[in-house]
Amino acid sequence: MQKLSIAYQTGVTPGKWIDRFVERYPAVDLKVWREDEGQILDLLATGEADAVFVRYRGESPKDATRHVIPLYEELEVVCAGKDHDVEYFEESVPLETVESFPQLDLADYPLSTGGIPVAMEVVASGAQVLRTQQSIARLFARKDVVVRFIEDGSPTQVGIAWPSAAEDTTLLEEFIGIVRGRTASSSRQTSVRNQEQKAKRINEQKKAKAKAKAQAKAKQQDKSSSKKPQGAKAKPRKHR
Repeated sequence: MQKLSIAYQTGVTPGKWIDRFVERYPAVDLKVWREDEGQILDLLATGEADAVFVRYRGESPKDATRHVIPLYEELEVVCAGKDHDVEYFEESVPLETVESFPQLDLADYPLSTGGIPVAMEVVASGAQVLRTQQSIARLFARKDVVVRFIEDGSPTQVGIAWPSAAEDTTLLEEFIGIVRGRTASSSRQTSVRNQEQKAKRINEQKKAKAKAKAQAKAKQQDKSSSKKPQGAKAKPRKHR
């Protein structure tokens, strides 16, 4: 059975792409999981994942060992407890104002200590504010936590990455094509290209056979014509 492994970071929502892939390839053993700890790109180096959805800020993590295609941008927000000064801003908070508040660092809240849910409890208490991606704020939303956009904040990019040295990339290319919005009938999909190439080879083979058959028939006709006896020559008329 063919297999494909995909990992993604917290806040990334690859569900629609996963569903489309499963619809087209129901027989494939597809493994998908959220990776909350460590460097997700390391999963490519170790072979644990065929592709990963990675979040990055600034330059692309693309290098000689992996390909990276940017997909969309995430806006930065600030999370604060109810009745915090942040709540009095309607939609967004100036960056300098956010920086003036005590900051919470998610790195201090690994899964072993409860992860982001515990960090959000600290935010809800009003002790600190959290700067994070809008997608993460939505995923761990609480009624006692308010969220506002940060003016001139630092947006992050979400992209899909896979090893540049992947040996069998057919299924992977199919998945990446789906992520990039290609339909099942798109000529850029690997499966469609393979079908087109196969049809082209079959058509060329048929043409070659037809041509060879026509040549053989013509050759046979030439041989048959050369074996026919020549007609008798007319006798010359005698002159009186």
